[in-house]
Amino acid sequence: MGAKADFEVNFTTKFIVKPTNPMVDHPHILSLSNLDLLSGRFPVSYFYFYPNKPHDLHAATDFSSIIESLSTSLASTLDSYYPFAGRIVPNQHTNEPEIMCDNSGVLVVEAHANIPLKELNFYDLDQSLQSNKLASISPDFPFQIQVTFYTCGGVSITFTFDHALGDATSFGKFLLSWSEIARKKPVSCVPDHRRNLHLRARCPPSYHSSLDQSFVKCTMEEIMNIPTAKTLIKRLYYIEDSSIKHLQSLASRNGKKRTKIEAVSAYVWKTMVTAIDTKSHGMCKMGWLVDGRSRMHKKENQINPMSNYIGNVLSLAFGEASVGDLKQGSISDVASIVGEAISKVTNEEHFLDLIDWIECHRPGLMLSKVVLGQGGPALVLSSGRKFPVAELDFGFGSPVLGTVCSTIERIGVAYMNQRSSAKGDGSWTVSSILWPELAAALESDSIFQPITTTHLQL
Repeated sequence: MGAKADFEVNFTTKFIVKPTNPMVDHPHILSLSNLDLLSGRFPVSYFYFYPNKPHDLHAATDFSSIIESLSTSLASTLDSYYPFAGRIVPNQHTNEPEIMCDNSGVLVVEAHANIPLKELNFYDLDQSLQSNKLASISPDFPFQIQVTFYTCGGVSITFTFDHALGDATSFGKFLLSWSEIARKKPVSCVPDHRRNLHLRARCPPSYHSSLDQSFVKCTMEEIMNIPTAKTLIKRLYYIEDSSIKHLQSLASRNGKKRTKIEAVSAYVWKTMVTAIDTKSHGMCKMGWLVDGRSRMHKKENQINPMSNYIGNVLSLAFGEASVGDLKQGSISDVASIVGEAISKVTNEEHFLDLIDWIECHRPGLMLSKVVLGQGGPALVLSSGRKFPVAELDFGFGSPVLGTVCSTIERIGVAYMNQRSSAKGDGSWTVSSILWPELAAALESDSIFQPITTTHLQL
């Protein structure tokens, strides 16, 4: 057998897709909410991979027809999600970012790879993402798409959003709506873009003093130049359903059932302390992104008014423990620390305090001190269990993989993002940004398996 060809991508076409019949005809400014200012303005890229299915009578294998179908359905979707077709500009008085809803459009890039999909290195994301091969990003567009065709007839689609547009819940609703429109199905979400209706600061604003220890006002320059003491590598893992259930069983003791996220977090946290310099660091942190939609404006027996809200409604929960306690404690012991840390922010009062804290520190951007690299060794885990994966069928079949990875080069923490696998069998894929020692420690066990084409059934 000959050596595999180096992965190369040829960019062939760029064009702009605008809304067909935008709900808002005249340009207007959409001011960001306080929680939007906590987003960090990081670009977020979602990667979906679709194999060629020649046996499927409904599969579109013609590249031009795929591009045409995606463009037409995207234009229709942007009618309702019109901020995604706008521009992000600085406010002339405060310099804070805001969305100019002027229907400028979304950038779509068509590309052709020189290998079949099964030869792509899914595990080593650094290799697949190098030189912007799968995510070519233009700073002029807050939302852009790359459609890459492979020699086997397979397709990958990369969706890159500026975090100021929204969070994972927002982007998931948009992508699902788009796929529904592409398949001429009823749309399941009527988006709510009223950013300052739901997330206003109280008058007068007030907050718990602990927020001063957790968050800090910062500039875009500070975000772009986050100090990184360690080299970080990007990897994609597969976790079998049986491994997740086993960890959940170990974590659930004394009549307390732990969630799967709590159980896997406990395992990761215990593994993490074996991969840090314990002479320099006696304490170790772990964090979790928490969506506040279900915690805000909660009323008994009523539909959550924020269920279709488009924007950022995220906070960060952090737990801290000594290296000794994490090493010596059981999975159950550490899961208890995890559960307690998360519970501190899964309530409306925390989010109201956070909104007020930001109000008191405006104008400007805000970020967690730990994410800015100010808190010692730490790892943040984000759960995407509700994010659409197998459901994202644009008319040419379901994907074999849907995952996320940031294309940014500098971040102050290690990071993991969990997704349900496209198999729908309870297994997970975990996109990770880790220091090499932690990657090696995780891979020494059978739980975090470097993802392969066998896992993806390619």
